[in-house]
Amino acid sequence: MKKMSVLRPALTMLEVIFVIVILGIVSSIGAEVIAQVYESYIVQRAEYKANIKTELVLNQIANRLRYAIPGTVYAEDGGTMKPITDIGSATSNRLQWVAYDGDSFEAMTSTSRRPGWSGFCDLNASSGSTISTPGSDLELADEIIQNLSKDENGDPTKTLSDAIIFFPDGISHDIASGAGETLTLDSPLASGDTIYERYKLAWSSYALSVENGDLYLYYQFPPTPGVNLGGTKSLLLKGISNFRFKGSEGSLRIKICKEEQIGMENTNTIHSCKEKVVF
Repeated sequence: MKKMSVLRPALTMLEVIFVIVILGIVSSIGAEVIAQVYESYIVQRAEYKANIKTELVLNQIANRLRYAIPGTVYAEDGGTMKPITDIGSATSNRLQWVAYDGDSFEAMTSTSRRPGWSGFCDLNASSGSTISTPGSDLELADEIIQNLSKDENGDPTKTLSDAIIFFPDGISHDIASGAGETLTLDSPLASGDTIYERYKLAWSSYALSVENGDLYLYYQFPPTPGVNLGGTKSLLLKGISNFRFKGSEGSLRIKICKEEQIGMENTNTIHSCKEKVVF
């Protein structure tokens, strides 16, 4: 039996042209939508990265500043280091402070169960160049200071003899040595000097310095308020566009703005600003 073929009408040339035009319009709209979505994504990604980096750095700074000894927080003002309370709000390239040794204060051995330094003085047993500090394990404090101050060769650069004790009135005294529960000062106490029941021990200052648009942390330099910076520093954050701080009534407010590039091939940038208050 002979098979019959059925003829189906094909698209005309005009219909083909219409289909091609419609597909071109749809594809152009789709490409534009995809480009906008991608552009929004890379902007949000840059904002997220900048926010995370700024937040992490502020947390690091806050952790350091919580050990700051009152009266030792200084800032650069017109090329001169001044107490933060004297300059109020400032845009400066440098903020520094003396921090008490929280590591050896909070650490203790499993046998003696005593911290490196207790923070307490026995007034009756202290005189001349001797400070009695009950409950301390000063050998432990010396060991911790040496371990924390090692250089790139693994050699310690600081010992307990580089430390200073600060009394609540702001008066400080250099330490010559320490053993057991007894600190020996570099020079005897003068007749007008007052010994308090509490003290804090510090062996390093810390500083935040903006250099060429990058934020650095300086450490392991003498624990003296406003002293010149040492040579040991670590990079905290690149691309700083603003660094402000304000001190008042026992608190310090810090604001950091970071500049972040949008994408690898995009020359545009966004700015992320974060603030934190440290008490």
